Amino acid sequence: MSLDTVIITGLSGSGKSTALKAFEDIGYFCVDNLPILLLPEFLALKDQEVSSGEKLKVAIVMDLREKTFLDQYQSIFCQVKEQGYHLEILFLEASDEVLIQRFSQTRRPHPLAPKGSLAEGIRLERERLQGIKEWAHQVVDTSRFNVHQLRAEIIRLYAHREDLVRPTIHIISFGFKYGVPPEANMVLDVRFLPNPYFNPLLKPLDGRQEAVKDFVLRSEEARRFLEHLEGLLGFLLPLYHREGKAYMVIAVGCTGGRHRSVVMAEQLRQILMGMGEDVLITHRDMDKD
Repeated sequence: MSLDTVIITGLSGSGKSTALKAFEDIGYFCVDNLPILLLPEFLALKDQEVSSGEKLKVAIVMDLREKTFLDQYQSIFCQVKEQGYHLEILFLEASDEVLIQRFSQTRRPHPLAPKGSLAEGIRLERERLQGIKEWAHQVVDTSRFNVHQLRAEIIRLYAHREDLVRPTIHIISFGFKYGVPPEANMVLDVRFLPNPYFNPLLKPLDGRQEAVKDFVLRSEEARRFLEHLEGLLGFLLPLYHREGKAYMVIAVGCTGGRHRSVVMAEQLRQILMGMGEDVLITHRDMDKD
């Protein structure tokens, strides 16, 4: 079959519309709120439109707005897989507090609480969608994402997948005081290292500057940590390659995300590049107060 299909589902207010726009930006044919019973016929129709040797990427939002979705998705998804179509489920969610805030800002009614309690509607939807969440290939918590960050996450996860031979590794330095990045596959806590924050000359600098770098790396703990980390990744990465893992996110955290985590994230990047890996790096909290 010549179709690569992503089903976008999840909680109301979690960013499905934003995600769909991101899929459109990276070349997917996008459909919002397709009735579940039409999925086999829709895929067969789109498959006929594709020339031999070409591949069409399709992204479809399906959720509780379509009343038969929960009752039918298991049988329909199994049916299209048996017909040979590749189907991947992306499930978006967010915390109750964030969802309530988003609905308050947009003033749109929740589909399960048009005239009742918003909190109860969110609770009920979360409960009803637990089954399909367990089916999902990707679960993304959008609580800490704005629309631009969610778009970037979709692009990171789905753009140019067919061209990837090795996984892209995304390193994120962060401050624990601002929360752990929800997209992280591995979290490294470097708060045990000497802290430049308490040195008046180093406090206003960040971990990309040589004075801070030298301060952190001159400790025996930093050197041994990097040695052990290099050995661990040297063991793990070939296993991830073997399993076809397309992306890996490694988060490196200190207290504020300005000094130690930045230094160690940059050192980790050099280690991974020396292993021949494709590496992206983001210093998420480096410029925060």
